[in-house]
Amino acid sequence: MDKVAILAITKNGIKIASTIKQLFPGWEIFAPSKFQDNTIAVMWYDEQTSTKIAELFGKFDGLVCLFSLGAVIRLVAPFLKDKKTDPAVIVIDDKASFVISALSGHIGGANELTEEIAKKLGATPVVTTAADVNKTIPVDLVGQEFGWEIENDSNVTRISAFMVNEEKIGMYQDAGEKNWWKSELPKNVTAYQSIEEMLQSDSKAYLIISDKKINDTVARNSVIYRPKTLVVGIGLHGDTSKEKIKECLDNTLIKYDLNAKCIARLVSIKKPKDVQGLVDAARDMQTPLEYFDREELAKVSIPNPSQMVEAYEGTPSVSEAAAIKSSGGKLVVEKQKFPPDLTIAIARIEK
Repeated sequence: MDKVAILAITKNGIKIASTIKQLFPGWEIFAPSKFQDNTIAVMWYDEQTSTKIAELFGKFDGLVCLFSLGAVIRLVAPFLKDKKTDPAVIVIDDKASFVISALSGHIGGANELTEEIAKKLGATPVVTTAADVNKTIPVDLVGQEFGWEIENDSNVTRISAFMVNEEKIGMYQDAGEKNWWKSELPKNVTAYQSIEEMLQSDSKAYLIISDKKINDTVARNSVIYRPKTLVVGIGLHGDTSKEKIKECLDNTLIKYDLNAKCIARLVSIKKPKDVQGLVDAARDMQTPLEYFDREELAKVSIPNPSQMVEAYEGTPSVSEAAAIKSSGGKLVVEKQKFPPDLTIAIARIEK
């Protein structure tokens, strides 16, 4: 975490803040101007700390507060929204004996940062989140480091409770990184080779990691993680609209039971001028866009070469070749034609 503010309100706290900044040079120190000392790199402020913390709370991803936990709670309480948007808040006592994860421990990253700061200061980390204390799977964070998204977070709290209470949980994975859990699965979690086998078990709930459609009956009792595994290759004309690209891609995903959250990027051939429709579609989808030269695409082995495409683009394939080239994997959807100006193919990234 780079965007972190250190807030100190005592002389000793400022000294500790200075030590922390040496360990994390990109962080900024804020302290009352009555302690101003030109030998320390600090952003001195004149307003009340309650006013300053309101500013910092909305501006930084993390706050490291060098004063009492009770005071921190009272100061940040008016600005709390939810765990998805609140910054990580960490509290350190005036002797740097304890580093406490106070807010946004999981999603906000306070737990991880607490451990890191404590290790560097030689202090004791204090983390109270049940999943961390019990060394079990944090249901709301699975695959976060890989960019996975949760399909619907409405089941997270309930299944997290099952997890920490060691109720039986079934797990199924058919896509995405395999090393998301770096040790043995907890004793209450069992991995299954198929969804059908998992459903026949006595599991109370399920964790599913997949880029495929999951039926509503299964989804109602699951937390479904969507890894970024799909690369969409697109062949198109210079005037193909974003509306057509998005509509035809949606139809293709529905037809082949694939999930849009799993799209890692859109890929196509590099043209003399970018196709605005493709640029706009990628922007609307908040999805990266990648291009390949025709010479690169012409070398890719594809199942459906086209003489017409070769005559027009200088390569026998755009959508299939681009998807395979970018993914390093295999096609899961061969070329789909949407005359007269669009083709779509989808490949799965090898993990």
